[in-house]
Amino acid sequence: MGSPHAEGIPLRELAARCGAELAGNGEVVIDRVAPLDNAGDGAIAFLSDPKYRSHLARTGASAVIVAPADAQGTALPKLVAANPYAAYAQVAAILHPRRPPLPAIHPTAVIAAGARVAATAAVAAHAVIGERARVGERVEVGAGAVIGEDATVGDDCLLHAHVVVYARSVIGARTIVHSGAVIGADGFGMAEDEGRWIKVPQLGRVVIGSDVEIGANTTIDRGAIGDTVIGDDVKLDNQIQIGHNCNIGAHTAIAGCVGIAGSTTIGRNCKIGGAAMISGHLEIADGTMISAATGVFESITVPGIYTGVFPALPHREWKHVAGAIRRLRSVLWRLRALERGQNDRES
Repeated sequence: MGSPHAEGIPLRELAARCGAELAGNGEVVIDRVAPLDNAGDGAIAFLSDPKYRSHLARTGASAVIVAPADAQGTALPKLVAANPYAAYAQVAAILHPRRPPLPAIHPTAVIAAGARVAATAAVAAHAVIGERARVGERVEVGAGAVIGEDATVGDDCLLHAHVVVYARSVIGARTIVHSGAVIGADGFGMAEDEGRWIKVPQLGRVVIGSDVEIGANTTIDRGAIGDTVIGDDVKLDNQIQIGHNCNIGAHTAIAGCVGIAGSTTIGRNCKIGGAAMISGHLEIADGTMISAATGVFESITVPGIYTGVFPALPHREWKHVAGAIRRLRSVLWRLRALERGQNDRES
């Protein structure tokens, strides 16, 4: 990964490379990114949330990234962009690029004779690569990571320490998998028979597209018969559970602790908040946004923002509200009885 302090780059060059408008001295040299309230000489900070606008006037940064509406709020040299956060992401990647791996295989790594590991790949200590596995160009395999037999890891992937990729799983180019993630474990397939459980063989794979990021301790189960599929540019946070035969559409982002039961299809460009729970065998339309901690028990066919969590209240007030909700059914029955009586009288 990039060093904390990168080699300095003139602001005008950053503007050209990220497509932002330059305002002010373009010769200011920038060597790092920093938050508005903790930036110093050589740093560039950004403002995207108006509630932090007061920090703009007193920041110690050498330059800032702002939206057009905030451009007059500071005399500092600046990059003006319609989406300051996206511009910041581009600048941060320019200033702190990932270092290319130094091709090497640690002597404690165990690589099967039939595995194919590119000469430009780097395999760290105690990693294991199984028979017929394929590891692409410039891939980094972290310490203690395991790549199962017949698995494929595409070019320029980064597998951090202790990632486990089960047999036959496929990971597309430039994908990042963080420590503790498990790709391709058996799905939770059980058939009940006379009070006992019979394990259903999980015969499918996990197929992951390109430019995906998978957070620490996230688990993606293999398909029962077909494949579990994660589309291109999907971003998964930490500690997410994705059940067998799910299909996650391209460019979807899912926050931490989300649980998705098996055979659910989530569309493209969806955003799912942390700790949301999604039942199995559902379909979620492209472009849907699901708020944090929302339970989804039926398919969503019309894109929009869906929220199903009751806001936090002081405990005593919550008890009163919960009691009222429990009484709603009886109130509804009485209301319907009154309506029927009214209708009978009118007829």
